[in-house]
Amino acid sequence: MSPDFPVRCHVVTGKGGTGKTTVAAALALALASEGRTVLLVECEGRQGIAQLFDTPPLPYEERRVAVTRGGGEVRALAIDVEEALLEYLEMFYNLRRAGRALRKMGAVDFATTIAPGLRDVLITGKVKEAVTRRKDGRRVYDAVVVDAPPTGRITKFLNVTGEMSELTRSGPIKTQSDGVMAVLRSPQTAVHLVTLLEDMPVQETADAIAELTAARLPVGSVIVNMASEPVLPEAALARAVEGAVTGADLAPGLAAAGLPDDPALAEALAAEAVEHAQRWAAQDALRARVETLGRPLAELPLLPGPMDLGCLFELAGRLEDHLGAEVAA
Repeated sequence: MSPDFPVRCHVVTGKGGTGKTTVAAALALALASEGRTVLLVECEGRQGIAQLFDTPPLPYEERRVAVTRGGGEVRALAIDVEEALLEYLEMFYNLRRAGRALRKMGAVDFATTIAPGLRDVLITGKVKEAVTRRKDGRRVYDAVVVDAPPTGRITKFLNVTGEMSELTRSGPIKTQSDGVMAVLRSPQTAVHLVTLLEDMPVQETADAIAELTAARLPVGSVIVNMASEPVLPEAALARAVEGAVTGADLAPGLAAAGLPDDPALAEALAAEAVEHAQRWAAQDALRARVETLGRPLAELPLLPGPMDLGCLFELAGRLEDHLGAEVAA
């Protein structure tokens, strides 16, 4: 990545269940290190960010949720589509009062229901506004991290404004649409994909990379989440993968540990060892497949216990090492 075009808009996507919201939050903390200010944007109205940072549900307002070393901070915004539409009407048409009347009539909800693409237009427009916002000649945010829709919808979500631009020849809508796509297709944006070492998430990641590339949207890193380490030594792991571990092999160790001589227990433990080793081998094969996707690769460990702020900072440290160029930009 050229230092003249540091990534400032980080879009995080992944198949449902891969932990993309957790990764987005950890990435925001990593980017906010050393005194930087980062906005973390939630698009889907699930209040997942509030839960991770143990705060009350977020309103349509940018609020600080964490402080990092060097005085950096992460602010969070849960986008409310109705409020975003009112803001849009005021910004481009000076019609906020009329927009409020439309909301009372239920017209805003009706419009976003019958035209779901409108939601994506409003959300990506708000993201672009945050990325480019300036105050006193300086950018308000050093980076914006977007907890985006899942991989199956990410290309359509990011490209919907470009499709709208093609339908309009002039006016504020086309100007806004062109401005959004100029940011999303530029080197200052990167779409990061979160996956697990499982068949379906890896396949969806590969499909999404192909779709994003075809739509001329910039692909960033692939982040393997919840990666586990083998519990067996390398030599024992190789034997177990081949199914060559038996209860008789484990009996001396069980005796040394003071456990009763129980052949059934030994055989059950041997079966567990074989299953663990074969599962690890399958994950390792998927890791090799992820590497063939040709994107920078990061791995985040499977952490024990519930996810809390301490866990987020631990994951942020891993991402800070991986995304050193972006963090230093």
